Amino acid sequence: MNRAALFACCLALVPAGASAQALAPGEQRLHDIYRELIEIRTVHPDGDNTAAAQAMAKRLLDAGFDAKDVEVVVPAPLKGNLVARLRGTGELKPLLLLAHLDVVEAKKEDWSDGLDPFKLTEKDGYYYARGSIDDKSMASIFVANLIRLRSEGFRGKRDIIVALTADEEGGPSNGVQWLLANRRALIDAELALNEGGSGEWKAGKPSTHAIQVGEKVYQSFEFVATNAGGHSSVPERVNAIYDIAGALERLSAYRFPARLSPVTSAYFSRIATGEPGAMGEAVAATAAGRATEEQLERVSTVPRFNAQLRTTCVATQLEGGHAQNALPQRARAVVNCRILPGDDPEAIARELRRIAGERVSVKALQQAVASGAADTSSPAMRTIERVSESMWPGIPVVPVMSTGATDGLRLRNAGIPTYGTSGIFTESGENRLHGRDERVPVHSFYGGAEYLYRLVKALAAGL
Repeated sequence: MNRAALFACCLALVPAGASAQALAPGEQRLHDIYRELIEIRTVHPDGDNTAAAQAMAKRLLDAGFDAKDVEVVVPAPLKGNLVARLRGTGELKPLLLLAHLDVVEAKKEDWSDGLDPFKLTEKDGYYYARGSIDDKSMASIFVANLIRLRSEGFRGKRDIIVALTADEEGGPSNGVQWLLANRRALIDAELALNEGGSGEWKAGKPSTHAIQVGEKVYQSFEFVATNAGGHSSVPERVNAIYDIAGALERLSAYRFPARLSPVTSAYFSRIATGEPGAMGEAVAATAAGRATEEQLERVSTVPRFNAQLRTTCVATQLEGGHAQNALPQRARAVVNCRILPGDDPEAIARELRRIAGERVSVKALQQAVASGAADTSSPAMRTIERVSESMWPGIPVVPVMSTGATDGLRLRNAGIPTYGTSGIFTESGENRLHGRDERVPVHSFYGGAEYLYRLVKALAAGL
């Protein structure tokens, strides 16, 4: 067994905060790619996705890839996308590996001392940076693994396509959407791997390995209250800020009904044995559709479980007023909803208008776009389960509906079955994506790289 494989097989024995060991040459190459990619700022609107795409293209060209198989497509300034191909025999349609280059904004003053969100920092067994997980981890791994496969002379039955794209996080030039509409042949595939799935650790030990097969529907709403305003020394009973505050207070107390789908039922069924005592019983009853009100309430107290059970809508932005000494003429809030597949977005909008009340207008900020789920019993899913078992024996592989939005939705709607899987494990309950001090355990990062190497090789070979 080579060093990389031995290192990966030992990961389950390494505590989450343990220090990293010296890197093998292949791991060092991955680390260098990772650092370079993270330290290219790709935040919308002024971040340079094109520079990141070009840097990764150079890595592949320097590794010996033919220029005809490495293309940087730039549909708009700063919005470049990399598409690269490792050619196989062509017996089967290609495998697409998708990751996005853009990241959400982060400010150094908001992070802990000694951490710069746009510098890769290793500390106490973790890599810290914006994008350290979402999603420059997978982007770096895909590039490094493509180089590794080429250096080994691997030639599968499928071409392997790596697409690193712009504006997944909400900018105006989404790379996957543009490529599907304008250059579909570059990324057309029989199936795809993307972000959206991950492993979960409990007390430093792997417990479940989640595979994204579907996702909730993203839609934001604007709440607006207006009135005539006036001098603050003569307050009126009606106040735009109070109207918005009241609407948000009512929203915070409201919960949409719980509903199970086949995917979420399978999810709860497979994780039930890993939950202790009454919670485990409540999760099992929920999966079986026989939960009491008390059990359903218990499950709903866990945010990640609650998000699987129901549509959620939460206030994410707030603004109001125009001067310290003036009554507000306008107050505004943004409410972000993650809608269960099958729930009617128009019905959600009507409910929000009822909650907001007569003095607050409610308007959708974008169209809600749903997608179907990938097949949980497909040959690809069986391969995922087999490769996962080879690395983490006995750890259940759990199909999951992602509560966040990914570009997997666009691929599924284009007829390309997409599975979200990274093989990167993080501690249960940790939620730093898009937030302060985003991080990934060092050993878990390299374990994910080995998992994706084995998985891609198996899928490309048609196994």
